[in-house]
Amino acid sequence: METVNADTQDIKRALRFLITAIGEDPDREGLKDTPDRIIRMWKEIFRGYNPSKRPHVTTFRNSAQSEQMVFDTGEFYSMCEHHILPFFGQYYFAYLPSPDGLLLGISKVARVVGYCAARLQMQERLAKDVVDMLDEALEGTALGFAIVLRGQHLCKSMRGVRSHGDMGVSYYTGAFKESAALRAEFLAMIKAEG
Repeated sequence: METVNADTQDIKRALRFLITAIGEDPDREGLKDTPDRIIRMWKEIFRGYNPSKRPHVTTFRNSAQSEQMVFDTGEFYSMCEHHILPFFGQYYFAYLPSPDGLLLGISKVARVVGYCAARLQMQERLAKDVVDMLDEALEGTALGFAIVLRGQHLCKSMRGVRSHGDMGVSYYTGAFKESAALRAEFLAMIKAEG
């Protein structure tokens, strides 16, 4: 992906233009520093485009030779690529380690979800991006992955139909894709969180 090398002044001018285009005065009190605030905010919420912000995913040898499902849950925040409005919600993630493979560090799933979500996204792509990054960190040793994302999309809630913007996405690989019993166990863990 090629990025535009615009300097800060060019970005500020563009933001001032957009503020004017919606009918506001970019020089009024309260808006004077808004372009600077937006630039700082974008660096934070779009850090997923910055390779230096990519999380280091610590892994460990599966010395216990465990084949037990590993389950994690947490929150995610992202921006819809169609309207550049927030969507956010809960993720539910599981993987089945290989007995002679690798295990993920305990905080790494949340870090990867946060990094992958820090781009203009679609919820469907976000689920796959997370699994792909964690599969790479585990060097392809996991027996399967499962992820469910339940999100609230402001592009549906505050514009267009102005209806409750709930959306759910599930993505399964390996053993989770092949085994209905394993998927049911994963979904039961989600329900228990409920």
